[in-house]
Amino acid sequence: MAEIKLSKRLEKVASFVDKGAYVADIGSDHAYLPVYLIKNGIAKKAIAGEVNEGPLQSAIKQVKKHGLENKIQPRLGSGLSVIKGEAPDTVVIAGMGGPLISQILEEGKEDLEAVRKLILQPNVAADSVRRWLIENEWKLTQEAIMEEDGHIYEILTAEKGDPLALYSENTEKEIWLGPLLLKEKNSAFKKKWNRELRQLENIRIQLDKASDSGELLDRKKEVEKKAGWIKEELT
Repeated sequence: MAEIKLSKRLEKVASFVDKGAYVADIGSDHAYLPVYLIKNGIAKKAIAGEVNEGPLQSAIKQVKKHGLENKIQPRLGSGLSVIKGEAPDTVVIAGMGGPLISQILEEGKEDLEAVRKLILQPNVAADSVRRWLIENEWKLTQEAIMEEDGHIYEILTAEKGDPLALYSENTEKEIWLGPLLLKEKNSAFKKKWNRELRQLENIRIQLDKASDSGELLDRKKEVEKKAGWIKEELT
């Protein structure tokens, strides 16, 4: 039987799945992750959720190829609608922008009743995901940041609980940078935020050239505040 090889990013996502979990992978992309989780004895069963018919057919084909029809259910539907009538304990949403992940969680939050763990991998704007977790009383439990092929990815896990448990009084700064990532500050973290700092400094130069409307002054203050946070953490 063909082995399934995941990208480093998805391997990292898989490492956060608890043994014996029933996983719903939202936007499953050919069901690679569910197949890997089942074949490696990590998950006991899975749902591969797809919003479009083409990717759904690819997922069905992948599941059949590995003979896992009795363990993985490919399902067509938008966001968390694919878990209706089922009770997965773990939801994975990986490979989308942070605002889209937050929107999927918000639109489907009544379907999260039985869910114990969220594993979320935003490609950009992880802060919007952290904010959603706080507003909806999910406790951030783990964070990772890694680089693959020049892209930097953040992975967050959350369980029901005190949403501010990991945050200090610098909540806004920690929502943006990641309270646990700030403790570790690995090379991917430093690379990401050095890059971000350069962008912010370019934006500030552009804002300096523009006329001083109230809105622009607010924007400039925001840019300076964020640049200051990064400098504090990288120096």
